[in-house]
Amino acid sequence: MEAHITQQASQSLYLSVVIPAYNEAIRLPTTLKKVVTYLEAQPYSAEVLVVDDGSSDDTVMVAKEVAAQHPMVRVIQNDHRGKGYTVRTGMLAGEGRFVLFSDADLAVPIEEVGKLLPHLENGFDVVIGSREGQGAERIDEPWHRHFMGRVFNLLIHLIALRGFQDTQCGFKAFSRAATQDLFNRVQLYGENAALITEAAVTGFDVEILFLAVKRGYKIKEVPVKWIYGEETKVNPLKDSWRNLKDVIAVRWNAITGKYN
Repeated sequence: MEAHITQQASQSLYLSVVIPAYNEAIRLPTTLKKVVTYLEAQPYSAEVLVVDDGSSDDTVMVAKEVAAQHPMVRVIQNDHRGKGYTVRTGMLAGEGRFVLFSDADLAVPIEEVGKLLPHLENGFDVVIGSREGQGAERIDEPWHRHFMGRVFNLLIHLIALRGFQDTQCGFKAFSRAATQDLFNRVQLYGENAALITEAAVTGFDVEILFLAVKRGYKIKEVPVKWIYGEETKVNPLKDSWRNLKDVIAVRWNAITGKYN
């Protein structure tokens, strides 16, 4: 595996890591240090794209300070349009053979990318981290959060998308070709996404996976380690309702032919 990666890295950029960030000035330095340290130790070439979602704190300044010290880090500034739009921006800007997005809190440690890359090497187009299934670890998660997640996953199965144990884990990797195709086709948080005024966790993952299935891409779900953080921006009630509306919108878009 390592020999193959080294050969590929000599030809072109191997991995792009996209980190969406909204008001992450406090924990972003630690996150970027962990990501850069890990990637610099790998036998392949990589870049890190920090995509700011219109933060009102010093997120951009902090990210640019790290970028000034580490050439592999790039910073992209967006208006505040939400996580789905922010992830899309970074994924389409990534220049690697493979493109991964990871949450800024590193709830899934960056080292877990080592579980995803072999499947991309072996022909899968989309490889998603999963907090469910044999081998997955959920650390320090309150029972009610897990219960809510299972209920939401059931609703996803009933309304829009079957076949996945965990669609919402913020750790997903794609081939470059699949990245460009899928993220250019999204309807919910595409280039015309509206400006917003608060943090918004959305169901953009469901739309991406729905499109990936519809487009016939090879998809692999891989159990990963996930660590619950007390500083999460998730609002259980508000974001659950927003996510449900997104899932319904995916089904409606499919019925009305918007994904054809």
